[in-house]
Amino acid sequence: VVAADWTAATPEKRLDLRTRAVLRTRGNAGEAATHQSALAVHGLPLHGVVLGVVDISGQVRRVRREGSLRVHPTDPGLEVVEVDGCRSVSIAVALAQVALREGRLPAIVAADRALARRRVELEEVIALVRQLAPTPRQAVRAERWLRQCDPLSESVGETRTRLLLTDLGHAPRSQVRVADASGTIVARVDFLVGKRVIVEFDGLVKYSGQDGREALVAEKRREDALRALGFEVVRLTWADLDNPGRVDALVRAMLARAERRVSA
Repeated sequence: VVAADWTAATPEKRLDLRTRAVLRTRGNAGEAATHQSALAVHGLPLHGVVLGVVDISGQVRRVRREGSLRVHPTDPGLEVVEVDGCRSVSIAVALAQVALREGRLPAIVAADRALARRRVELEEVIALVRQLAPTPRQAVRAERWLRQCDPLSESVGETRTRLLLTDLGHAPRSQVRVADASGTIVARVDFLVGKRVIVEFDGLVKYSGQDGREALVAEKRREDALRALGFEVVRLTWADLDNPGRVDALVRAMLARAERRVSA
């Protein structure tokens, strides 16, 4: 890999490159990328998974770990596709594998993007979960997680925010259009909680340089317009997502403030 390309690559892209290198080096025609390695090859976002281990299928009877390589028994019943010259299980198969092995957040982060791009059907993934799960209980649990997917989420941060708000009992609605009295759309917000509390995920945090300052001014005007319409706004960063108690307190405080405003 050209050093400049590697240095500039995202963690997901590095796993993609590493997976392609492993498969090319081994040169076994029947092998293919699996699990999160397959998701990386398909260009989907990854979160909450180990990115330093390559997962592939091969001619083994049980899972074998060799340093940073994990080889799984080949299942001839699973769909294998070619992605820019690299053999990989399909997106649906990889999502099912990740849901069963890695859990809720890693599966939903990738599935949200795949569903948004219409690269997979949710029912196909769920059918594969039922097929691949070692036990019925694991299948039920993974299906429950996948039912929480939302193709309206536009980033890893938004997916994490939505799941956190849901876990806190707030039932967020994604990508809501807010209009003024004339019906003109003022903004499309990340989440609406209740009738009057807007929750926005801000992954940038920093607004440096001329472009950053202009973006900050535009964001302030947007928030002022929303507040003028009677909405309360909660902005969350990556650090906030690791502090559920603080997020819950912020949202509940804004819900109470919005209620008082309506009652006044």
